[in-house]
Amino acid sequence: MKKPLAPDRPHSANDLAERVLAGDVRAAARLISLAENEPAQIRSPLQKLFPHTGKAHIIGITGAPGVGKSTLVDQLVERLRSRGQSVGIIAVDPTSPFTGGAILADRLRMQRHGTDSGVFIRSMATRGRLGGLARATSDGVTVMEALGKEVIILETVGVGQDEVEVAKYAQTTVVILAPGLGDEVQAMKAGIMEIGDCFVVNKADREGADRAVSQIQSILALKELGEGDWSPPVLRTVATTGDGLEELVGTIDRHLDHFTATGEMERFRLLKSRADFMSVLEETLSQYVLEEMLSDGALERIVESIASREVDPYTAAEEILARLQA
Repeated sequence: MKKPLAPDRPHSANDLAERVLAGDVRAAARLISLAENEPAQIRSPLQKLFPHTGKAHIIGITGAPGVGKSTLVDQLVERLRSRGQSVGIIAVDPTSPFTGGAILADRLRMQRHGTDSGVFIRSMATRGRLGGLARATSDGVTVMEALGKEVIILETVGVGQDEVEVAKYAQTTVVILAPGLGDEVQAMKAGIMEIGDCFVVNKADREGADRAVSQIQSILALKELGEGDWSPPVLRTVATTGDGLEELVGTIDRHLDHFTATGEMERFRLLKSRADFMSVLEETLSQYVLEEMLSDGALERIVESIASREVDPYTAAEEILARLQA
């Protein structure tokens, strides 16, 4: 039996990485906290963990506030655990205006899994980031995969129509709606319609569920599908009772099989690798410029020059780029 981390003994980030590979949940939680708050310290341990990733099935759960995402995730986890799968959950919450941390509503709704050693729940704050996910989401997925989680669920914050970033990280994206929360067609506009591998009308025991299903099916019928393409189904669930969850789990399984058999899995890995690389590259370059080229008040002087219209931001950026290339 592994020895838990002592609360009063300091551990380096690399030491924490070794403990994660040994299955230590507390070490995983600490590494994710570092990813959120001190990202410069996380690079070396992530390098150690990266070779042990890439095998988990990542499921994205997105939809507007009030559709029942967290309750549905709670029911989904119960069914995944009943067949012995280890589950990680990253629940992205709104940011507290006082602390900058996550408002832990999602974790509260899933607290019955809190004592299950096969479930690791982590709340993250958006901290102003758009797209429905947190900046440290990708790092959190890496840590959970290295911890041995077979399924990782990403629950977006629930901000509206532009929560499409989850598709970069999830092999299967489930879009949830509910009747009675407004114009369902309006809710399905923009990019969110393109990312759904499965559409769920939750709270299907309410009036208007049939209309919501019909509207989604009508919109999906306009999408041109090639031979062998996945056709996103529209399901009904009542998350509070578990109705429809077995069909949802079966649909998620079938999508993963289709995703793998058609070669989409390899395409996804390439696209995700590109997105991860570009994100790290942008962060690395930004940090280098700030620390090496804009130290000693240089940044403030440039900002003041732009504010006084002595220089425009495009010229200022080009001058920094020229210095990088020199």
